[in-house]
Amino acid sequence: MSISDWFKARESRRYTALDGDALARAEVPDGVWTKCSACKKIVYDGQLVENVRVCPHCGHHFAMCAAERVDLLADPGTFAEFDSRVSSADPLGFTGAKPYVESLDAAREQCAMPEAVVCGRAEIASHPVVLGVMDFRFIGASMGSAVGEKITRAFETAIAERRAVVLVTSSGGARMQEGMLSLMQMAKTAAAARRLAEERLPYVSVLANPTMGGVTASFAVLADVIFAEPGALVGFAGPRVIEQTIKQHLPKGFQSAEYLLDHGMVDDVVPRGQLTARVGLVLDYLAGGERR
Repeated sequence: MSISDWFKARESRRYTALDGDALARAEVPDGVWTKCSACKKIVYDGQLVENVRVCPHCGHHFAMCAAERVDLLADPGTFAEFDSRVSSADPLGFTGAKPYVESLDAAREQCAMPEAVVCGRAEIASHPVVLGVMDFRFIGASMGSAVGEKITRAFETAIAERRAVVLVTSSGGARMQEGMLSLMQMAKTAAAARRLAEERLPYVSVLANPTMGGVTASFAVLADVIFAEPGALVGFAGPRVIEQTIKQHLPKGFQSAEYLLDHGMVDDVVPRGQLTARVGLVLDYLAGGERR
C-alpha cells in the first residue's frame, strides 16, 4: 500500500463515539501515569516511585509527602514519632473563605496526619537523630502554633538525648489563620535552634520546594549545614511581590536553589537520590563519627 492509499484508508475509517459509561471504563485509572510539569513527558507512576519521585527524563523533583521523606532518609525500621497528638486549635475563631476548623479537618482527612509536620526519633546512617519533615499538602505546611511547638520540642528532645537534628522543610510560611500567634513561632523556633547550637549538637536542614516566608526567616536557615533540592524555590516573599515592591525586574532563576548556592545562601544543592548519603556524611563529620 502506497503512502497516499494509507492516508485515504485512514480518513475513511469510522469511529464509534463512546457514551458516558463506556468512556469512564476506557479512561486510564488515577495513580498510573503522571505528566511531568517540567518536560511535559508522561511518566509511569511505578517508575516515579522507584526513582524517589524524580522525573527520569529531565530530573524534575516532584513533591513528596512526609511519609515518603521519612522512608527516604531514616534507616529502615528506626523512625518512632513523638508528639503526634499536638495539633492546631482555632484560637482566633478565624473565618475567611471558610472557617479555619473546616480547613484543618479537610487537611487532616486528606493527609492522614494531625498537623503539617511529623517529628520523631530515628537513625540516619546509624546516627541517632531527631527527624522532622513538613508536608506541604497540609494547608501549605504553614507554621501555626502547633507546628512551632512540634519543631521546638524536636530541638528540646535532641538536646535532652544528645541527638543531631535533621529537618526537611517545605512551607508557604506563617499560618495567617492564627495571626500574631503564628508569627511568634519564628522567635520560638529560632531560640530553640540557638539552644541546640550552644550544646554543640549537629543540625542539618534540607530545603525542599517551596520553603518560604516565616519558615525561611527562622529555623530553616539556622542549621550548621543547609542543603536544598534542585529547583526548590526558597525565599521570604514571592518574586512577584518583590518586583512590585522594588519596581525592578529580578534576575533569572531568582530564589531558586541554584541561585542561592551561587550567592552563598545554601551549602549545596543535592539531588534527592544522593540526599541520604550526603546527610549521613555530614553527620559523620559533625557528630565525630559516633554511631549506634
